[in-house]
Amino acid sequence: MQIAFWIVAAVTALFALAVGTLKVVRSTDGLVGIGMHWTENFSSAQIKSIGVLEIIAAVGIIVPALTGIAPLLSPIAALCWLALLIGAIVVHTRRKESAVPAIVASLLAIATAILGFTTLLG
Repeated sequence: MQIAFWIVAAVTALFALAVGTLKVVRSTDGLVGIGMHWTENFSSAQIKSIGVLEIIAAVGIIVPALTGIAPLLSPIAALCWLALLIGAIVVHTRRKESAVPAIVASLLAIATAILGFTTLLG
């Protein structure tokens, strides 16, 4: 079970880190150019804030479990990222865009949280 947690947590954290870094590094026009049309409805500061939150989630998913310092924070970080992803699903649905990437990421976050709670606390 511990191995399953680390595999799922690593994939989840890498996903969050990748999309978060993309939002922090690229301009709004650059994001629109790669298909993130939802960014047209948000300010640059809002987009960068979302990106920073995703990076924090990635770190929060890995570091507490890895260091053994407050490992309960790892599944909690996954749940926090899930809350952000639910917002993404709502935005994509309202804009009549595909929410599939956010749904897949949500499933990863849920799996990370469940595995984290069961292996790190059990």
